[in-house]
Amino acid sequence: MGTLHFDSSDLEVTEDFLSRHYARMRIGNGTPESCRIRIRREAMPGVSVDELDLDFDMRYSVTPLQKICLCLVHEGTIRDHAFGDVEDSYGPGDVVSFAPPELPYEGRVCGARYNITMLDPTLLGQVATTMPGAAPGPVRLTGHRPVSDAAARHLKRTIIHVRDHVLADPEVAAEPLVASTAAQHLAASVLIAFPNTALIRPTGTDRHDAHSATLRRAIAHIDANAQEPLTVAEIAAASHVTVRALQYAFRRHLDTTPLAYLRRVRLAHAHDELRDSDPASATVTAIAARWGFHHSGRFAALYRDAYGRTPLQTLTGT
Repeated sequence: MGTLHFDSSDLEVTEDFLSRHYARMRIGNGTPESCRIRIRREAMPGVSVDELDLDFDMRYSVTPLQKICLCLVHEGTIRDHAFGDVEDSYGPGDVVSFAPPELPYEGRVCGARYNITMLDPTLLGQVATTMPGAAPGPVRLTGHRPVSDAAARHLKRTIIHVRDHVLADPEVAAEPLVASTAAQHLAASVLIAFPNTALIRPTGTDRHDAHSATLRRAIAHIDANAQEPLTVAEIAAASHVTVRALQYAFRRHLDTTPLAYLRRVRLAHAHDELRDSDPASATVTAIAARWGFHHSGRFAALYRDAYGRTPLQTLTGT
């Protein structure tokens, strides 16, 4: 978990900062009368969310980031953005993938305020699996614009949620289960939003593997490791099946998903800890965060549905 602030009107200092904290780049000023840039970064393992505000037109040429880089424009425009054989421009409300992790890109930021969200590409593979016959390697995005307006809205809400409800509270974001859950949620939203090489529907082999023994192995692994930052891919590996087969097994036998079941198990652990803790030294927020629940209102609603009372009533014994 880390926070970074930058505020400068010196173009050379800005170029050095951007090169150190993003990737090596060259920048230029198209409006010499001003060159102020303000940046705030919040980060957790595998994910960083930056808010940038430029009051000038900045040209940029960037070496490969080696990360998934999403851009959400609040105000102003980003013009002539180019990578590979793609060239595009973006305005307020647009959310895009800037470039594949291995490609350089260039363009112009024109007096814009925007969000840059970067995530480790391996996160995509933790929530999906590649299509049969696809090129070997990690899951890849195959387009830079969302597949639909609804998918774009969902991704924007996820980015803002991670920024405002996870990273905004350093103590909450420092909890390993919160960080891993939020990162997986963001990666899943990216896969929903952009065309990619992942496959969600189970194959014939996956359907064959989605039997009760697979479910039992998965449940045993979850029950034994609920306190760890588990991923769907790790649960599938422990069950000796693909991610698709694992998901299909949970849907077929329990009408739920692996992560929903994991959340139920963690909720039970949080319930036990609330019941056994001293209300003079423990808090609902801290216990919830320790078990991966970073949104207090959502945790309270889930808890009431499961136990018919509030978390605070359990903690205080009232």
